[in-house]
Amino acid sequence: MMADDTTEKTPSQRIDERITELGDWRGRTLARLRELILAADPEVVEEWKWRGVPVWYCDGMICTGETYKAAVKATFAKGASLPDPAGMFNASLTGNTRRAIDFHESDEIDESAFAALIASAIAVNRQSAAAKRR
Repeated sequence: MMADDTTEKTPSQRIDERITELGDWRGRTLARLRELILAADPEVVEEWKWRGVPVWYCDGMICTGETYKAAVKATFAKGASLPDPAGMFNASLTGNTRRAIDFHESDEIDESAFAALIASAIAVNRQSAAAKRR
């Protein structure tokens, strides 16, 4: 029996496919960022939005994982309100809400600093969600 080609793929399957399709440093970088995001909290949920952008949620949007020719961009929905002692944010610095990190081919990921940003984003989302329930 053949598989039904019309079966909708899950967001996680689509992200897997994107990583495989990239097949280069961008795929490896996106895969590692994804691992760090998913390891941050068991309640993190993956979505696939805006014609092909991985998005991670936990009581609200944490960040996106966009891929470009020369960069992998992690855009934090509430990045402007997050502490960034390691100075990871290097893009979208002028807005009132978002902040982003552009990773380039030769960049090393400061995994502990990135994990701290993810944990902070989840904490901010949880505080906002709790305030809305009151």
